[in-house]
Formats: sequence, structure tokens, C-alpha cells
Amino acid sequence: MTTYVWDYLAEYDAERGDILDAVQQVFGSGRLVLGESVHGFEAEYAAYHGLPHCVGVDNGTNAVQLALEALGIGPGDEVITVSNTAAPTVVAIDAAGATPVFVDVRAEDHLMDTRLVEAAITPRTKAVLPVHLYGQCVDMEPLRRIADARGLSVVEDCAQAHGARHHGRLAGTMSEAAAFSFYPTKVLGAYGDGGAVLTASSDIDAALRRLRYYGMEDVYHVERTPGHNSRLDEVQAEILRRKLTRLDTYIARRREIADRYAEGLADLRDPDGLELPAVAEGNDHVYYVYVVRHPRRDEIIRRLAEEHDISLNISYPWPVHTMRGFAHLGVPPGSLPVTELLARRIFSLPMYPSLSEGLQEKVIAALRDVLSTL
Repeated sequence: MTTYVWDYLAEYDAERGDILDAVQQVFGSGRLVLGESVHGFEAEYAAYHGLPHCVGVDNGTNAVQLALEALGIGPGDEVITVSNTAAPTVVAIDAAGATPVFVDVRAEDHLMDTRLVEAAITPRTKAVLPVHLYGQCVDMEPLRRIADARGLSVVEDCAQAHGARHHGRLAGTMSEAAAFSFYPTKVLGAYGDGGAVLTASSDIDAALRRLRYYGMEDVYHVERTPGHNSRLDEVQAEILRRKLTRLDTYIARRREIADRYAEGLADLRDPDGLELPAVAEGNDHVYYVYVVRHPRRDEIIRRLAEEHDISLNISYPWPVHTMRGFAHLGVPPGSLPVTELLARRIFSLPMYPSLSEGLQEKVIAALRDVLSTL
């Protein structure tokens, strides 16, 4: 039986009663769109973060796009971000009409190198979009100082960092607006697509609510364009409400799994060989994915599949600036050397709360076997 980098079936077996009860509650409520489940989840997710506003949307990509649009960012504007991210981060900037401008990442933790941001600012720069990657936060203090001094907005991409903290502050609470994805693989995952934007601003909250509902202030009356049909589904919202009460438990379990990997692979750590995740100073990592690296990554992945029936993932094999779809940005290969080096070496080991100790030990033993015979 193949071992995959992510699987939800064991978790579903354990939570089936609650999940199906959530579905039944919505179907029996008489309200299937923007009803009590969405409103309840918005209030509860905002409260978890100590913020006044949360706006549920249909996916994480649109959460980023609508956050930018709510801040007035669009055609002619530039948004500084990273290329070492899931493509939807940059797709959302492009969809808002703005131009993504890339800075490189830090080799030790794969996060935005905030020391490079100042030099990337131009008269067209309107926002910085840090990506809290793999489950931990970008170094936000210097980024906030730069943004505040230059009059720039900050939009956090928190799709991979539900519950992560930076010097005690939760991801999503250090910006004008923060975008979340609830795609099933996430630390807080739905059983389908879903997203949300957090903000402390009543004006941004009001703009987001118009944007997600065709630009309407009242039913059938459009107040602004562009508007979108980008509403969080009632069923997914109710499932997320139930799972939010277990979020801290999910995070604790992910940390246990990360600790077991670190213990089981510690003696193989080598700056010229296997490198395990580094936790940046001040961060509480939630391990959305457990990303390791090795210069012979492709051979390792191939042999794990062929010899041990373990199928692993790469997050992410192609930096965004190297993709054909973004060739128009004119960012040549070699422009982001750390990002490009990491893309050739990184791969993810299985990581999800219901991963059994036995299955994890199988992965550790298989990886040790492959590495011993490279």
C-alpha cells in the first residue's frame, strides 16, 4: 500500500460523526448561502486571532486578491513578494491587476529575506506580501518598519500558517489584511475549498464584504466594481467551526510528528547532505509541511517510490518566476539564486495529524536506507 505525503481518511474516520452532523445542520437550516454557519465561523475565527473582523471567501487565492483590491491595489501598482511559494500567491496579485516583484528568500528557513525589500521598492510599490511558508512566519518587525516608513500596506499570506506565532503574535495579526486558505491539506482544512481574510479595519471589512458579493451593498444594487462571486460555502463554514475547536490539538500533533522526524534523522544531518527544517528565531512552527533538502533529491524521491512504495511531494519544484505563465514579468533564471537552489533540493515528508507512529517510522527507516546507499 502506497504511503502518501498527505491523507485525510484516518482523520475523517475519527471525526465522521461531527462532520456529518455539520452537513445535516446546514441542510436542515433553510439557509444555504451566507447563513448562520458563515457568520458564526467568521466571528469565531476573528476571536481566535483577537481581531474584530473576518470575511469568509471561497478560496485562499481569492482571499489574497480581494485583500489587495480592498486596499485599493490594482493596475499600475507593484506588490513585493517571493517566488518560493505556491503559484496562487502570485496568480492572485496578477488577477488584481498589480505586478508582482520578487525578492529572494533566506537559505536557512526558506522565508522572505526582509533585508532585500527596501531595494525592491519603486514609486509604483503599494504593498508587501510576505508568505508565512511551510508553517512559520516571516520576520515581520523589520518588514513592518519598512512598510510604515514608506507608506506601504502589508498583506500576510497565511495559507500555510494557521496558528503559527511570531514573538507571540499569531500569523494574520501583523498586517492591514491577512489571507487564509482552508484547502483540505491545510492546518485548518475544510472538506473542499474555502478561504478568509482577517483585518482590524472596519473600512477594509466593509470593502471585502462588497467585493465577495458582486460589489453589492444591498441586494441587487452594485456599489463598486469589480465585484466577485466569492462566498464561503455554508457547509464548509460549519465544518470549519467544528474543526476550529480542535485546531490547537492538530498543531500539537504536528509538532509531535516533527519532533519524531528530527529525532529519527538527527544523526544524518549534514550541510552537504540531508538538511532538516530550521525554526526561525521567535517562531512557533506549526509544520504545515515537513520540508527537508538534499542535493540528490530527485534520486531519493525516485528510490523511495520504487523500493519502498512511498510517494513524496516537492513544495515547490518550480519557482514562480521560472514558469511560462509569468514569463511576461521578465525575471530571468539566476535572478533569485537561493530560491532556485532550494527548488532543486527540497522535498516534503508525510505530515498530517492522523499520521500513525508506525507509518512515520516506516518513512524514517526507508529514508535512512536510501541515504545509506547513495
